[in-house]
Amino acid sequence: QVQLVESGGGSVQAGGSLKLSCAASGYTYSSYCMGWFRQAPGKEREGVAAMDSDGSTSYADSVQGRFTISQDNAKNTLYLQMNSLKPEDTAMYYCAAGDGPLCWYPDEYNYWGQGTQVTVSS
Repeated sequence: QVQLVESGGGSVQAGGSLKLSCAASGYTYSSYCMGWFRQAPGKEREGVAAMDSDGSTSYADSVQGRFTISQDNAKNTLYLQMNSLKPEDTAMYYCAAGDGPLCWYPDEYNYWGQGTQVTVSS
């Protein structure tokens, strides 16, 4: 059974940093797309960052240069380092694993974590 468990969310002031973690189990970790999504109240879920099975990364324009997705295959853990946080980054953040092929859109992802809340105050 595939399980994804996020951690690391919290409340920070604008300009601060947080690092999210996603511990994965139940499948061959390195063979999947891995991604971070977020959803703010009243808004659709959107892609934030993604990594394909070859290690190539993609970022939303709104986070490019501020967020970094990475993984530790030995620990089956995905990370999202978030720097220079802005109030508009406030959302529930979800880790996901999927088959792709683009590794970007929510419907390409089969497995989802429960989410971790990130709140950025001005």
